[in-house]
Amino acid sequence: MGWGDLGAFGEPSKETPNLDQMAAEGMLFLDFYTANPLCSPSRAALLTGRLPVRNGFYTTNGHARNAYTPQDIVGGIPDSELLLPELLKKAGYTNKIIGKWHLGHRPQFHPLKHGFDEWFGSPNCHFGPYDNRERPNIPLYRDWEMIGRYYEDFKIDLKTGEANLTQLYLQEALDFISKQQASQQPFFLYWAIDATHAPVYASKQFLGTSQRGLYGDAVREIDDSIGKILKHLQQLGISENTFVFFTSDNGAALISAPKQGGSNGPFLCGKQTTFEGGMREPAVAWWPGHIPAGGVSHQLGNVMDLFSTSLSLAGLQPPSDRQIDGIDLLPVILQGKLIDRPIFYYRGNELMAVRAGLYKAHYWTWSNSWEEHSKGIDFCPGQSVSGVTTHTQEEHTYLPLLFHLGRDPGEKYPLSFASEEYQRAVEHISGLVQQHKASLVPGQPQLNVCDQAVMNWSPPGCEKLGKCLKPPESDPKKCSWPH
Repeated sequence: MGWGDLGAFGEPSKETPNLDQMAAEGMLFLDFYTANPLCSPSRAALLTGRLPVRNGFYTTNGHARNAYTPQDIVGGIPDSELLLPELLKKAGYTNKIIGKWHLGHRPQFHPLKHGFDEWFGSPNCHFGPYDNRERPNIPLYRDWEMIGRYYEDFKIDLKTGEANLTQLYLQEALDFISKQQASQQPFFLYWAIDATHAPVYASKQFLGTSQRGLYGDAVREIDDSIGKILKHLQQLGISENTFVFFTSDNGAALISAPKQGGSNGPFLCGKQTTFEGGMREPAVAWWPGHIPAGGVSHQLGNVMDLFSTSLSLAGLQPPSDRQIDGIDLLPVILQGKLIDRPIFYYRGNELMAVRAGLYKAHYWTWSNSWEEHSKGIDFCPGQSVSGVTTHTQEEHTYLPLLFHLGRDPGEKYPLSFASEEYQRAVEHISGLVQQHKASLVPGQPQLNVCDQAVMNWSPPGCEKLGKCLKPPESDPKKCSWPH
């Protein structure tokens, strides 16, 4: 979902009443970011509190390339990384993930090996349908074993966009919360639904109900589900004891717009780019009785902060043996404080841009290559800014492109290199970059090697279902990442 997809952020059709109500009762973050403009790396950052370049969720197969975890990826979340649920276990939490994992699908990367006690969902995105010969359909898991595959056992109608997955994920969440409340067990629920990811889907009762088409139907169903989850917490009498945070893993994908793409509001470009539209996210914190209602924060926040904030809520310290990039947002949320910190915009192995205060300096720009663009792949449709949304990788290391995001949230008007304002801001940001790079120890890149033999041919549990497929011979290759 994009920053501009919520009524509370100005979406004109106002079709997210529950999320808007959540914002009215809690705190809206206007300057909240993901750690990467793509799904897998940002999820790895959320759960480790660390930039993808540190936790291994990046590639060195090409400069500044976005990479994720398709079926043929060999890598995944390394054992050396400490995930939020592993740490919360120490404080007695029961942890569940519902929906998309996306941190590697081979057995050693299974979420239950990394701190989660329960899982209902899928290791990959709901792409397909596949023929099960060249490429297997993606499995859905309950805990350790698959219970079926997308398109075969869990239907998604690509013609109508109908699928009841969000309803399954909702029911799973409500049941888990009820069970934990009944046993007085503290819990962490990571509700990672993906209905707004193309191919977009919604269940029958939501199809055709939005002014925004199928994408809007999916948003309305997610909004309705979040309303039901919050109401459930209230009915069980545990809302004042439960911290809830809503955000997204990257900006809306404009490549599938307008029919299957969302809105990034006034911001430039979308998913896959390090412009604001690719990485600034809708974000709402809700905790009745603790967070003052109707709060609006300009704190520069990041999904990695949810790692540190969650540990703080559980009375735990972050690990001291590694660099943690997330900060504890509780002083911001509970006392309205502002913490001075930069935002680093990475694309693959390259630091593309840095934000400090209201200034953002681009050290590299590109949207995607001319070759990909000529095939109709466009991450900035209708938004060409000369010298900014470039189709070749442009280096600005010695003379960064600087924008003032308060006056120019759309990154359309670079500040004059000759101005005093430019020199002052760039000098400050350059110091932050030097500091950052001096202490950076990149992790072993996990997204370099692909092999068709590791795809979801015969996941655990396939024997019981008669759904095991024969894998081809192993043939590891360098993954190709065109963006």
